[in-house]
Amino acid sequence: MSDIVLSTLNAKYIHTAFGLRYLLANLGALRERACLLEFDINQRPTDIAEALLARNPRIIGLGVYIWNASLTTELVATLKRLQPGLVIVLGGPEVSYETESQPVVQLADYVITGEADLKFGEVCGLVLKGARPANKIIHAGLPEFSDLALPYDFYSDDDLAHRVVYVEASRGCPFTCEFCLSSLDIPVRQVPLPRLMEQLTRLLDRGLKRFKFVDRTFNLNAEASRSILEFCLEHYQPGLFFHFEMVPDRLPESLRDIIARFPPGALQLEVGVQTFNEQVSRLIQRRQNYARLGENLHFLRSQTGVHLHTDLIAGLPGETLESFAAGFDRLVALGPHEIQVGILKRLRGTPIARHDAEWEMVYNPNPPYEILRNKLLDFPTVQRLRRFARYWDLVGNSGNFVATTPLLWSGPSANSQSPFHAFMRWSDWLHQRSRRTDGIALPRLMGFLLEYLTAQLKLEAKVAAEALWSDYQRGGRKDRPSLLRAFLPAAELKPRPARAAGLKRQARHRAQVSDHLNYPL
Repeated sequence: MSDIVLSTLNAKYIHTAFGLRYLLANLGALRERACLLEFDINQRPTDIAEALLARNPRIIGLGVYIWNASLTTELVATLKRLQPGLVIVLGGPEVSYETESQPVVQLADYVITGEADLKFGEVCGLVLKGARPANKIIHAGLPEFSDLALPYDFYSDDDLAHRVVYVEASRGCPFTCEFCLSSLDIPVRQVPLPRLMEQLTRLLDRGLKRFKFVDRTFNLNAEASRSILEFCLEHYQPGLFFHFEMVPDRLPESLRDIIARFPPGALQLEVGVQTFNEQVSRLIQRRQNYARLGENLHFLRSQTGVHLHTDLIAGLPGETLESFAAGFDRLVALGPHEIQVGILKRLRGTPIARHDAEWEMVYNPNPPYEILRNKLLDFPTVQRLRRFARYWDLVGNSGNFVATTPLLWSGPSANSQSPFHAFMRWSDWLHQRSRRTDGIALPRLMGFLLEYLTAQLKLEAKVAAEALWSDYQRGGRKDRPSLLRAFLPAAELKPRPARAAGLKRQARHRAQVSDHLNYPL
């Protein structure tokens, strides 16, 4: 039994609720009266309600995000019908802005906006004493790390062994990109390095192998970044993996030197390029030096063993299909391992809304609030881009088609030398043939690729089959796909040893977390 239950619906089981652990760590004397229960969006709200109420709580704190907003609304409605006197406290990015229009806010008792690390404990203390807060909407100021207890002891051994474990060296962002909630988190606050190193050491001693730093601008403070990277390198053992998100045009020699010393497969950098259109960047107040960005990506690909994950956003105000295509092609030429194509979302509270009238921005009213059309991209075009993004994830990013993907634009009979337009042509064709954007089994996807490369691009069947067979073996598979037997002699279909680097890369990709927003509740 617990007086206070902290909970949320994660996007997947593998994800952990970093913010809830901060809340639990900072409950002070109330910590012994609290527990944490995590669920995911594949579970039914009635089953979640049953598990929550079984703890006989007086207060339930729920983290609300774009991926769980609808289900959380259903959950809160169910809880209130079953137990009207239960106090429900909401927090998280989804309910930190535009609260007045949200049904889930209307159902709940209190909403804490902003970073609720300390404020949640204050509210719980008042409620448990019978002194209910006067206001439903409670704003939490930005806490300093010197005032916070760190949450890492609240990761279980099972979390460390089987789930994504998040850590942070800083919060906030000094930039003002209008599509991003992090632009509202000013100033940047740094975790005191001695405290952070102590916690990282404890996690290492407990056996954690994969560290995902959630800092939006990890390399903003080069001195602090170097200290953390030196710590990671000093403690490196085979199997350790570190993920950081970096500002793309900031990579001084002091950081280049140490990054180059990491062994291949140990370090992943996520680089948010978002757009190569300088006019669009100015429009959305994204400050970016593109020449330096290109130099940095070239260095990372040519002189380090870093796994490079990059991001582009389709649908930004002022971005045409052709300018987005040019940016995609430019990024392909720089050679990152992954290009995550995202569709613009109008997150609650972000200043991107100021462009709605001028650029005729129309968004889906339901989470995740993706763009439906705008002045330069009609709805059918946005739909094509959405399919492009999904198919690129299945083919270009999955690690399953490393040799095959470039054939879509570099084969001798390809009609276009533009990777974007070539892949868009394949995307349109695949949608016509499959009529779905998810759940395409690997053998079936291989069959579609073989058919397209040979029938549409007129590529020699043996060349296409050799690329597909090479890719198929990359994952350590030993069977011989029947669709390739007609094109390759039996002697050429003998399995070769798995490529360890490929296996690691695919495992990293599966562990990626998109749309992570660093809010404690």
